[in-house]
Amino acid sequence: MSTQNFPLPDVGEGLTEAEIVAWKVAPGDRVAINDVICEIETAKSLVELPSPHAGVVGELLVDEGATVEVGTPIITFVTDARDDAGPGAVVTAEAPAPEEGGGSVLVGYGSGGGATSRRKRPAERPVRSSVGVIAKPPIRKLARDLGVDLTTVTPTGADGEVTRDDVVKHASQASVFRNIETPEWGSVREETVPAPSAAPSGLARGLTATRPSAAGDDRTESIPVKGVRKATSSAMVQSAYSAPHVTVWKEVDATRTMELVKRLKASPDYADIKVSPLLLMARAVIWAVRRTPMVNAAWIDTEAGAEIAVRHYVNLGIAAATPRGLLVPNIKDAQDLSMKELARALNRLTLTAREGKTPPADQQGGTITITNIGVFGMDAGTPIINPGEAGIVAMGTISQKPWVVDGEVRPRWVTTVAGSFDHRVIDGDGMSRFVADVASVLEEPALLVD
Repeated sequence: MSTQNFPLPDVGEGLTEAEIVAWKVAPGDRVAINDVICEIETAKSLVELPSPHAGVVGELLVDEGATVEVGTPIITFVTDARDDAGPGAVVTAEAPAPEEGGGSVLVGYGSGGGATSRRKRPAERPVRSSVGVIAKPPIRKLARDLGVDLTTVTPTGADGEVTRDDVVKHASQASVFRNIETPEWGSVREETVPAPSAAPSGLARGLTATRPSAAGDDRTESIPVKGVRKATSSAMVQSAYSAPHVTVWKEVDATRTMELVKRLKASPDYADIKVSPLLLMARAVIWAVRRTPMVNAAWIDTEAGAEIAVRHYVNLGIAAATPRGLLVPNIKDAQDLSMKELARALNRLTLTAREGKTPPADQQGGTITITNIGVFGMDAGTPIINPGEAGIVAMGTISQKPWVVDGEVRPRWVTTVAGSFDHRVIDGDGMSRFVADVASVLEEPALLVD
């Protein structure tokens, strides 16, 4: 028998720290190789950490909610040779087991020394709760993340099992009514969010786990800045204080866009695809980029001086509000996709982001971003550009308003398109032309047929 310390591994993102979100085991539990022992949150992803050993859990060395550096021991295992090399184990490297403080690297999470063995896990079986709901563990986690009570979901799977689509559909229907009731005031009248050291005190945004105020005043609480919020605040401060932002906007008669969305929803070709005005907005942005390529460029500082990189492809970022915070995954080479392919890509991006499963690669390499603030009931805004990009477009809510058509006032579906741009890369006439092009497509989607 031996005791093994398991250090927090490098999960292959080039990051240096992670937060222990939740332990899935307790001291005394017996685990097999590859059993999930905890969930960790990095600046970009929520990751289930598998056990590198088979044996008995000895001690949990780090509390939930703590942020630790890669290489820090987080758990101990009591093992013997038969545990780690039992029936069904597949040895993937012939080297001694990781020693204490050895900077563990797990199979599938990067390269490094240390033997790693894996045992195939049995297929996940649906779990029946005490109230009779049948759902697999990933579906239960998705429901928790979306705030869905599984007992209220109508199951459509085999044997009455709740499926992923059931949960997402239920969450989407519930979200329509989320702003009808005004939430009650909490007992805390004031909240303080400590900003990162490099930022002015008013710039940190969002809430995560809370802790009592250091001042001991029970009317306030301090909220640590970490994980996605830490990464987001750092990126936004970097962008706001390095790129000179300018924003322009235009009101748009989007009635024909709404008519096309309605026809696509009714089309058999789109029967299994969720269609929304965001699809037409995405197509409009891609179309407009071709006419004003500089909005898809980037300012780059080099030792020889600054240069502008003009990208002749579109990795289209979609700002997504998720249970973990703001993420901006992007659709690679969106300019090559048909309308239906783009709709499917948007569906996959949205679902993956809601599940908290967006991989780091999907959040890198974006060239221009859309933020759909209309889903929050906002008419317009002045969005901050993502670092490495020169433009971002905001789409406001689409609502019926009086509009003058051929000299007569008529009810029309109206929205506002706003665009922020890096004035080092593109001038006002270029960005104005770009926003006007986007607006033109929303007013007349037939422009997309060329």
